[in-house]
Amino acid sequence: MAEQSSDRRETGRCVMRGSCGPKKMFGKPLPCPYDGPSIEPEEDLRSLLTSVCGAEFAHGDVCCNKDQVQVLRDNLNQAEPIISSCPACRNNFRSFFCNFTCSPNQAHFVNITSTQTTSSGKTGVKSLDFFVSEQHGKGFFDSCKSVQVGATNGYAMELIGGGATNYTSFLKYMGDEKDLGSPFQINFPPSPPPSMSAYDSRARDCADNDLLSRCTCIDCPQVCLKLPEIPPPGDLNTCHVGALSCLSFVLIISYGLCVLAFAFGYSLQNYIRKWREKKYDRVDLSTDGASDTPLSPRSHARGLVGASSLAHYIDGEQPSANSIDARPVGRGVTLLDPIDSVQPRQYRLNAVLRRTFYRIGLFAANSPWFTFAVVFAVMGILNIGWKNFGIETDPVRLWVAPDSESKIQKDFFDENFGPFYRPQQIFVTSASEREFKSLRSATLNVSAEARRAPVLSWDHLKYWFSVESDIRSLTSSPHGYRLDDVCFKPAGPEGACVFQSITAWFGNDIDNTSPGTWAQRVEDCASAPAECLPDFQQPLAPKYILGGLPDTEHKYLNAEALVVNIVVSDSLDSAVQAKAMEWEQALRAYLVELKERAPREAGLNVEFSTGVSLEEEINKSTNMDVRIVVLSYVAMFLYVALSLGSGSQNREEEGVISSLHRWLFNLPRFFTRAHLSSSSLSIDSRNVPHLFPRLPRKLFVGSKFTLGLFGIALVILSVASSVGFFSVLGVKVTLIIAEVIPFLVLAVGVDNVFILVHELDRQNLLHGPNASSPEQNVAFPTLASPTSRRSQFESSNHEESIDAASVPLYLSPEERVARTLAKMGPSILLSTITETLAFALGALVPMPAVRNFALYAAGSVFLNALLQVTVFISALVLDLRRTEASRMDCFPVIRLPSRIQLLEAPASGSSLGLLARLIRKHYAPFLLRPTVKGAVLLVFGGLFILSVISMQHIELGLDQRLALPSDSYLIPYFDNLDAYLDIGPPIYFVTHDVNVTRRAGQQSLCGRFTTCDDFSLANSLEAERHRPEVSYISQPTSSWIDDFLNWLNPSIEECCRVRKRNPSQFCGPRDNPRLCQPCMAGREPGWNITMAGLPEGEEFMRYLKQWLISPTNEDCPLAGQASFGTALSLDADGTNVVTSHFRTFTDPLRSQADFINAFEAAHRIADDLAERTGVTVFPYSLFFVFFDQYAHIVSITQEVLGLGLASVLVVTAVLLGSWRTGTIVTAVVALTVVDVMGVMGVWGISLNAISLVNLVISLGIAVEFCAHVARAFMTSGSGLPVDHPAGQKERDERMWTALVDVGPSVLSGITFTKLIGMCVLALTRSRLLEIYYFRMWFTLIVVGALHGLVLLPVVLSLAGGSGFPLQEADEEWMSNAIRSDYEYTPFLADDTSVHSDD
Repeated sequence: MAEQSSDRRETGRCVMRGSCGPKKMFGKPLPCPYDGPSIEPEEDLRSLLTSVCGAEFAHGDVCCNKDQVQVLRDNLNQAEPIISSCPACRNNFRSFFCNFTCSPNQAHFVNITSTQTTSSGKTGVKSLDFFVSEQHGKGFFDSCKSVQVGATNGYAMELIGGGATNYTSFLKYMGDEKDLGSPFQINFPPSPPPSMSAYDSRARDCADNDLLSRCTCIDCPQVCLKLPEIPPPGDLNTCHVGALSCLSFVLIISYGLCVLAFAFGYSLQNYIRKWREKKYDRVDLSTDGASDTPLSPRSHARGLVGASSLAHYIDGEQPSANSIDARPVGRGVTLLDPIDSVQPRQYRLNAVLRRTFYRIGLFAANSPWFTFAVVFAVMGILNIGWKNFGIETDPVRLWVAPDSESKIQKDFFDENFGPFYRPQQIFVTSASEREFKSLRSATLNVSAEARRAPVLSWDHLKYWFSVESDIRSLTSSPHGYRLDDVCFKPAGPEGACVFQSITAWFGNDIDNTSPGTWAQRVEDCASAPAECLPDFQQPLAPKYILGGLPDTEHKYLNAEALVVNIVVSDSLDSAVQAKAMEWEQALRAYLVELKERAPREAGLNVEFSTGVSLEEEINKSTNMDVRIVVLSYVAMFLYVALSLGSGSQNREEEGVISSLHRWLFNLPRFFTRAHLSSSSLSIDSRNVPHLFPRLPRKLFVGSKFTLGLFGIALVILSVASSVGFFSVLGVKVTLIIAEVIPFLVLAVGVDNVFILVHELDRQNLLHGPNASSPEQNVAFPTLASPTSRRSQFESSNHEESIDAASVPLYLSPEERVARTLAKMGPSILLSTITETLAFALGALVPMPAVRNFALYAAGSVFLNALLQVTVFISALVLDLRRTEASRMDCFPVIRLPSRIQLLEAPASGSSLGLLARLIRKHYAPFLLRPTVKGAVLLVFGGLFILSVISMQHIELGLDQRLALPSDSYLIPYFDNLDAYLDIGPPIYFVTHDVNVTRRAGQQSLCGRFTTCDDFSLANSLEAERHRPEVSYISQPTSSWIDDFLNWLNPSIEECCRVRKRNPSQFCGPRDNPRLCQPCMAGREPGWNITMAGLPEGEEFMRYLKQWLISPTNEDCPLAGQASFGTALSLDADGTNVVTSHFRTFTDPLRSQADFINAFEAAHRIADDLAERTGVTVFPYSLFFVFFDQYAHIVSITQEVLGLGLASVLVVTAVLLGSWRTGTIVTAVVALTVVDVMGVMGVWGISLNAISLVNLVISLGIAVEFCAHVARAFMTSGSGLPVDHPAGQKERDERMWTALVDVGPSVLSGITFTKLIGMCVLALTRSRLLEIYYFRMWFTLIVVGALHGLVLLPVVLSLAGGSGFPLQEADEEWMSNAIRSDYEYTPFLADDTSVHSDD
C-alpha cells in the first residue's frame, strides 16, 4: 500500500479514524483509513472515552470518533466478565485496544496494508500491521495467562487468547479476522520498519501493589503464599539403606547373623564330637579287647533310645523273644530309667471334654435315627429363614459401612445438591489399523507403531452425526422416554441437554459444514472453544471430546478417539431414577447393536458405558466362571467320597490293580483242564482261574462313598442353615459369601471327617471283629483296660494293673464310635472354637462385605462342627454296621457273602495307608533329626524375612475389570478410558456451618478480593493446584462466591441490573437496557476489590437468589443459573446458605493407586482447610465412597488378624492346657498369614475386601492345620517337666506319635482336597478367580501345610509344653507300643544316654 505520510514518525498522526460500515450486512463496522492529524474530541466523546479507556485519555487529541469508541466499548464489555477479576489483565487489555484505536500517535506503530469496500460502498480497512514490542507483549500476556474462569474450571486465556501459551500466539489469536473477534485482519510483525516504532508502553504486573494492577492469588501465582511442603500421598517417607527400607535391611542383617551363628554352632558341635571320639578311641586301645562294654561314643550313638520297648524290627517283621523287655512302656516313658519314677500329669478340662464327647458319641451311636430327626428338625427350622433371603448388589451398601465418613458425606451431598449425574460415556476409535493388544501399558506409554489411525474424517463425522441423531430420538420401552426427558439441563427445563461431543462444535447439524470446511472448523473450535459454544452454552475444550492427541502439528485432526459424554440427571426420587434407568437401558441396547455394526459400516470401534452398565455387568451370573467353579467342587467331592474308604480295607486283601493283574495272569488257565485236578485243593484260591475277575471287597463293602457324600451334604446343609439364620436377622448374602464360604467350610469340615473316619479305622483295628487275640502277637504286659461294656471315663483314678490277657479286645460298633468321638471331639472343638471366634471377630469390621462374610463363616463353621459330632457320628455307626454285615456301599440292600481267609501271620503294618507309612517310617524320623530341625528353622526364618520385605510392596485396590465377566463390553471401555480420557473426575469441597452473609464468612471462602483471607478456601485450593503431585488437583476451582460478587460489579453492565425507577425490582435478560442500571451503581462505598461496598445480611441473600436464577449466557457468563444452580443449598425460607460446594478436577487417574492417593489427598486438603479457616469442609467425588475402604483397610486388616490371633492364643492355651504350646500354635498361625501376605506382594495380589476375607480365611485354615497336630502332641505325653533331662527325647517321641496319628488326616483331609479343587480352578478364564481365589488359596494351602506339618512339629519338639496322657489304657500310650502298625522307629541316643536294656 502507498505511503500515507512522508514522515511516519510524525507526532499526532493517525492511520485510521471513524467507521465505514460492515463488510457484510450484519457484521461489525470496519474503521476507515485516515492519513491525518489526531483531533481534540468533543465533551461527550471525551466522557465516553474516559469511561471506557480510563484517565489516560482524559486529555489530548485522539484518532477515533464516537462510533469507534462505542464499538470498542461493546467489544471490551464482552471480555469484561472474563478478565475483570484481575485488574492488571483488565487494564492492560483495555489500554492495548484503546491505544490501538484512539492513540494520538497511532501512526508510530500501526500500518494499514490493504483495504476493502464495505457494504455501504466506502473503503474500509482489510488488514494492517500492529507493531508491539516484545517487552509489552510479554507483560500483557503474563498479566492474563493465569486469570481463571471459575464457571468452566478453566482459564480466561482459553476464551480471549485461544489457549495461547506465549504472547505471539495470544496476539495472533486476537488479531485474526473472525466473526466473534476482529472484523479485519490485524498482523503483529516481530519488528517495525526503520520509519516506525513499536508500541512499548509498560504493561501492568499482576503482582504490583497499586489497586489498578494488584491481582489475587487465584489469578496471579506470584502473590500466592507458599504452603508448607508435605510428602505426596502414599509416600510413607520411611528411611532407606540404598534400595532397601531400613526394616528390610535390619531383618536381612539379623537373619544373616542367625545363619552364621547356626553354621558356627553346628561346626563346633561336630568338632567336639570328633574330638571326644578320638579321646575314647585312645582309651579303648588301652583296654581289654574282649570287653563286652564298648566305650566309644560312636557305638553308643547307635544305641537306640526305647529299643527295649519298641524293638528294631521293621514294617511287617515281628520282634524276637530276646528283644522283648517285660517292663511296661508308653509314649515317652520308654525314655526313663527307672520308669517307676513317672507320675503322669492330668488335665481336668481334658478329662471333662473327653467324657462329654464320649457320652455324646454313645448317644448318637445308640440312637442314630432319633439324632437324625432332632438335628435335621433344628436345621429345617433354621432354613425357614430363606424366605427372607436377599443378595446385596449395591456397591455402596456392599463396600461402605452405613456409618462410615464417606457414606455420611455422600448422603449429605445427595440430599443437599442432588445425586451426582448419571454419565453415559462413549469412545469412538478408528478400526482401520491393527487393534491394540493393550491400549496402555503399566507406564501408559504407547509406541508410535501401536497408535491407532486418526479417527477424524469426513465420512466418520457424517456417520457419527447420524448416530447422535438416533440417540437423541431414541425412545425407551415401555414408557417411551426420550433423552430430552431425562437429561441434565443446566439452563433449566426449557434449556438444552448437556451432550458433550464434537458435533456440538458444528451446532449438532452436519449441514453447517462441508467436506472442505470441517477440518478448519475443528481446528478453530479446538483453539477457541468459546467461539463454538454448544446449545447448552458451556465451552467444550478439546480435552473433553478428543482423546489420544499426538504432540504434532494439527494434533486435533490427528486425534485417535472421539469422547462423547451424555449427562443424565439423577435423583433421590425412585420414580425419577427409574425413568433415567429405563432410558439408559434403551441406550445400552442401541449401543450394543451399534458396537457390532459400526466396524462394518464405518470402520469405527465403539466402546461405551451407561449408567446401568457397571452394576448389571458385575451382577451377571457369568461374572464367575460357573463351570470351572462347579467342576472344582465336583473334583473335591469325588476325592473326598472316594478316599475316605482307603484305610478301611482288610489288612491282607489285594488291591484293585493286583487283583486285575492276577486275573489276567490266570485267565488262560481257565480254558485248560489243568485247573480241574484234585490237587487244586491245596492251591491258593486266589490263583484259581475265573472267567470274570474277583475284585476286592473294599470296592463294594469297604468303600465309604456314601459316607463321604453324606459328609459333603452336611457341609452344604451347614452353609444353607447359616444363610437361613442370618437372613432372619437381616444380614444379606454377598457374592463373596456365595463364592468363598462353601470352599471354606468344605476345607474345615472335610478335615474333621477324615480325622473321625481314620480314628474309627484305628478303633476297628484294635477292637473290631477282626482284632487279634492277645496271645497271638502281644508279648507285652499292659495296663488296666475297662471291660467292653464299661465306659473308660467312669473313673479317672483307676490304677489297678490287670494282665493283658484279661482285656477283651472286641468292642461293639457303638462303643468304638463313641471312643472315636471321645478322642477326636476335643480336637474338633479346639479348631471349631478358634475358627468360629476368629471369624466372628471379623464382624467387628464396619465394612458390610467383610462383616457379613465373617458372620456367615462363623455360623457355617459352627453348625458344620455341630452336625459332625451328632448326625455324622450316627452316620458313622450305620456305615460301620453295614460294613460288618458285608453290605454294599451305595446299595446296602445287597449283601455279599463273606470270604474265608486264614490268618497265617499276625497283623502287620501293611494295613496302614501309603501316606501313613511314609510319615511313620520316613518323614517323621527325618524331620525330627537335630540338624533337620535347625535347617527347618533357618528356612522358615528366611521365608519370614522375605515375606516381611515383600509385604511392604503390597498395593491397595481392586481393578474394576477383574470383577467383570471376561466377555464384558466394559473391559475394552475401561481400556479406552485409561488411554484416551485426558481429564480426571471432579472433586467437590463442600462447606457448611459458615455464615456467608457476614463479611468474615465471605472472606474465609473467597479468593478474588484483596481482603480475602490469605489461606481462604479458594486461595488454599489454588495453592494446592500448583503442587499437583501432592494434591492431585489439576484444574482451577469453581468458586461460586467470587463469581457472585463479581456479578455485582457495575462495570459489567449486562449482569446484575435493576429498574432505574424501582431499584428493588430486578431486570430480566429481555428488558430494555435503557430502563435498567447496574445493581451497585451509585453506591457509597461503591463496589471494589476490597469488599468494602459489597452486600451483607438480607441484602446479600436478595442478590444471591437473583444470581442463582439469572441465565448464564454470552452477555453475562458470570450469572449463576447454569454454572452454580446446584452448587448451593438454601434453608427453607431462603434466609441463609446451609451448604455449598467448590468444584475442581483431578489429573487423569489411571490406576488404583492414583484413585487411592487422590482420595487421601482430598481429605488431607479438607482437613487443612477446616483448620485454617474454621469452616467445616469435606471432599466429595463419585468414586470416594468406593475407595473409602482403603483409607482404613490396613488398620482393619491389623485389627481383624490381631483379634483373631488373640482368640487363637486364648482358646488353644486353655483347651490344650499349656500357654507355651498355645503361644507356639498362635505364632505358627501368624507366620502362616505373614507368608501368605508375602506371596501377595510377589504374585501381584492387591489388598482389598476380597483379599482381606482370604486373609481371615488363611488364619482359620492355619488353625485347622495346627490344632489337631498340637492336641495330638499334648495328649500323648507322660507328664515330664519341660526342663527334665530326658524332656527333649520325650517331646520328639510325642511329636512322632502326633504326626503318625493325625498327619495323614490333615494331609488327605484338607491339603489334598483343596489342592485338587485349586488345580481345577487354575483352568478358569476369570481374572478375579485366578488372582483372588486360585492364587491366594493355592498359596494358603501350600503355606498352611508347610507350617502345620513342618514348622509346627519342629518348634513343638523343641519347646512344646508338657503333655497329658489320655485316660484309657490299651488303645493309647500302651497300644502304640504293642501294635506294629504304629511302631516307633527309635531315635539315636546321644552320648550321655544310658542303656535302658541294662
